[in-house]
Amino acid sequence: MEETTIDYPRGITFEQVWAGLMENREQLKESERQWNKRMGEWNKWMGDWGNRFGEMVEHLVVPGMIDKFQDLGFVFEKAYHNASIKDRKNNIFAQVDITLENGDKVMIIEVKNKLTTEAVTEHVERMNKVRLHADLHGDKRIFLGAVAGIVMDDNAKAFALKNGFYVLEPAGDIFAIIPPEGEYIPREWLPGT
Repeated sequence: MEETTIDYPRGITFEQVWAGLMENREQLKESERQWNKRMGEWNKWMGDWGNRFGEMVEHLVVPGMIDKFQDLGFVFEKAYHNASIKDRKNNIFAQVDITLENGDKVMIIEVKNKLTTEAVTEHVERMNKVRLHADLHGDKRIFLGAVAGIVMDDNAKAFALKNGFYVLEPAGDIFAIIPPEGEYIPREWLPGT
């Protein structure tokens, strides 16, 4: 059997080519590590920015919201944001963006940069958890729900109204509250339901 030899250009040996490939492989691995690190930092930055944007929306919306709801016949005396339910005993956990209260009614508001039908479905589930937690603690107030979005398509808005939520949407330099009406009625999460 005849032995085949490879004639590498300019006197380069196989070992030198192999060493170069291994060095290149290590450089590629280091580049990948740096890329992954940068992407991790970018994702964290975007997540922080998204959270801050949501907080900004909540702070901008809350002050005028009480007046807007008063125009609809609600008088809320308390407003706060970022409340949470952490009831380990009953396994009930929920995060609430904005809560408006008075003696007999509570409005639970979910704020989204972009309102989707999925977000509306999640808010229905949140409202059920909040109602259950209230029942377990003797809270007999009526709970109502609302959703707010900077951006929302007609499907998400219609779905929210169909589920009995008030919809807060941008209207020029302020926002408007659209109540469920006509074929849709505001949904009340009543004690014991």
